[in-house]
Amino acid sequence: MSSVTHAPLLVTGASGQFGRLVVAELLARGATDVRAGSRDPFRLAATGARPVRVDFDDAASLDAAMAGVERVLIVSTDSLDANGTRQRQHRAAVDAAVRAGVGHIAYTSMPAPAADHPIFFAPDHLATEQAIRDSGIPHTILRNNWYFENLLLGMPAAIAQGALYTSAGQGGLAQVARADLAAAAAGALLTETASATYALSGPEAVTMEAQVAIFNAVLGTDIKVVHLDDAALSGGLAAAGVPAGLAALIVGADRAIREGRMGQVTDAVARLSGRRPQPLADWLAANRALFGR
Repeated sequence: MSSVTHAPLLVTGASGQFGRLVVAELLARGATDVRAGSRDPFRLAATGARPVRVDFDDAASLDAAMAGVERVLIVSTDSLDANGTRQRQHRAAVDAAVRAGVGHIAYTSMPAPAADHPIFFAPDHLATEQAIRDSGIPHTILRNNWYFENLLLGMPAAIAQGALYTSAGQGGLAQVARADLAAAAAGALLTETASATYALSGPEAVTMEAQVAIFNAVLGTDIKVVHLDDAALSGGLAAAGVPAGLAALIVGADRAIREGRMGQVTDAVARLSGRRPQPLADWLAANRALFGR
């Protein structure tokens, strides 16, 4: 085991689905001092990890959680309002890491964040990445592509209707399983030393037609792809009663796919995790119950 394996490691957001998987991966790899951070540490049930309180809106809790920590994974928060809350929260965590003398920061970002990105929360990630670089602390930026699990936002309705409405055009999406991204994050926390930015993806980029073909083949569904422009898709989602924030996310993601912002395929997951990421067909076959099949 390396010295890093025995170093104090902190994972924020450890009560969430992604954070729990990271903590489990760290413990499975022999990490001996894992601190699992959550606003409510009593919710944590990760055997072998030490629950600690982490509240991104409470600087004192961040200072206490970071004390003595050698390496930290900052899992991006779910504060997606228009008031800059997420950027403020992330900056507070980075500032606490600086005060505590943390030796390495890993951070869960998104594919190619940019000021002109059509996904509305891209500026949060862009600003956080810059804050981490400005901190002077060695870091690993993990630009996670869309989870396969995000398919639950729209595919159940597509299965029921027999149609997937999209404005993604012929763009490709390099989706990846949440568990594979968590394994990569754990690997980064245990092995990375120099500063680096990784684009993390699944093994292939698929168009909406290819994605639907996989669903039809694996689940026996009969879905057709209906191409729309952004305005028509937005109007259709609103008419269907989809909440405005979710509709904006769906339309923004489709535009990002169409513009080629979500299709980069890399070997970063395998390099950091030590295993090949699942292709969509395999993940879908293993998780067919999620779609009622």
